Amino acid sequence: MQKTVNILNKRAKFDFEILERYTAGIVLAGSEIKSIRLGKASIAESFCEFQGHELFAINTNIEEYTYSRSFSHAPKSERKLLLNKKELKSLLKSVQNKGLTIVPLRLFTNEKGLAKLEIGLARGKKNYDKRDTIKDRDVKRDLDRIKKAY
Repeated sequence: MQKTVNILNKRAKFDFEILERYTAGIVLAGSEIKSIRLGKASIAESFCEFQGHELFAINTNIEEYTYSRSFSHAPKSERKLLLNKKELKSLLKSVQNKGLTIVPLRLFTNEKGLAKLEIGLARGKKNYDKRDTIKDRDVKRDLDRIKKAY
């Protein structure tokens, strides 16, 4: 049994308010999935964009597989995301009309060993929203310390 991979985009929850979540498949080469299974991927700077009626993950960094031959993949290439037609249409409509964005939240492997990307339809936070998030996190941390002491 292979270990599960769970690569998070921690910055997304801080910078964006997540409205909806979708799980999408990714079109990958053989060496890319091997690198993901080793945990050598990053989605911290990535975003999703429509090209025509297809959705692509851009700026997703998957390092080269060290044991592959000379036919390796490009680390920061565009990767096509696989969603249902209905989901793609609703995402395209939301992005065009409401000014929302699509952000990758989590890159993981499912029980079959396939790589999936959890994406979220998001609205950008203002600076005061970010300050509220920091304040709430600090208060929660202080309360946990007090509870642990007693």
